[in-house]
Amino acid sequence: MNRTAALIVAAGRGVRAGGELPKQYVPISGVAVIARSVDAFVGLPVYIVIADGQQGLLDTALAGRAVAGIIIGGTERQDSVRAGLAAIARTADRVLIHDAARPLLPRAVIDRLVAALEKSDGAVPVLPVADSVARASNALDTSDQDLGNAVDRTNLFRVQTPQAFRLDAIIKAHEQWSGPPATDDAQVARAAGFRVAMVAGDTALDKITHAEDFTRAETSLASTMVSRSAMGFDVHRLELDEELWLCGVLIPHTHGLSGHSDADVALHAITDALLGTIGDGDIGSHFPPSDPQWRGASSDRFVTHARDLILAKGGRIDHVDLTLICEAPKVGPHREAMRARLGELLRLRPSQISIKATTTERLGFAGRGEGIAAQAIATVTAGID
Repeated sequence: MNRTAALIVAAGRGVRAGGELPKQYVPISGVAVIARSVDAFVGLPVYIVIADGQQGLLDTALAGRAVAGIIIGGTERQDSVRAGLAAIARTADRVLIHDAARPLLPRAVIDRLVAALEKSDGAVPVLPVADSVARASNALDTSDQDLGNAVDRTNLFRVQTPQAFRLDAIIKAHEQWSGPPATDDAQVARAAGFRVAMVAGDTALDKITHAEDFTRAETSLASTMVSRSAMGFDVHRLELDEELWLCGVLIPHTHGLSGHSDADVALHAITDALLGTIGDGDIGSHFPPSDPQWRGASSDRFVTHARDLILAKGGRIDHVDLTLICEAPKVGPHREAMRARLGELLRLRPSQISIKATTTERLGFAGRGEGIAAQAIATVTAGID
């Protein structure tokens, strides 16, 4: 069935990076390292291996992001990987094993890895070694050493993560491993006789190890990201015997909105605004009203789909501003519930969400109480195409 899952290994302490927090929980441009790693795998079930006692840190870092499973890891990285593989053994056929400390993962690398598994037991992203290479007696301290012999770099590559494997193969490989603790899953797979292909890696995947690497990551993000804003607008008719949903909240009222889905006019406008920021059509192009599968569907699915498209491009939703245009019901009593629900759906803080309401002074269809209109503006920081 080729079910693919992501396994993010985040049980390390990150001592070399310094600071009070383990590096996987430190923010880069406002988003925690581990949260960025989770966002990179949007559309795939994500399992995370953490150290014992880090559940609270993880919850704060993920800020509402849903994951398929959280596993407590072991002393060594290999112990953590084994625990993670055991947790997903019955839910997937292929796995992408990724170090949380490589948060800027391009989607194209994932696609190349998954494609390579069609012909190989495993696949890893690599980059050729461009610098001259020499030996030293102590790689951790170069302050008082002479340069050693040069090493031929002609056939040397830097190996990155995620590393992709057929699940049965990598589980078997770890079961057979008898050497010292392995720091790399590809070496475990090769030792068991499995073929591991190479695909092109990306410099964006350079690992965060030291404190200065956070600055590098911030700079890298800033150089490839721009702020974009787009508007969405929608209207639905008010009718008797219909439920009234606004921002995913059921509002008590004499009338409800009529439409092919649940007719949540607010979420429809926000969905169009989000899609507009990445130039990806409108709600009708993604969820055609002619398609019966969307009849009565919750509009939550539409807005989270748009959110995930933005995340898949490495983007971030910065702010959403919504204006509801109607005579009734009064929006004020429900505003905070609507902001809270929208925050859950878009993974935003309340301060990033504005919900307002206005009337048309009894002019037009909204003034006559025949319908509700919604206008939304979304601001997104997204990658330059």
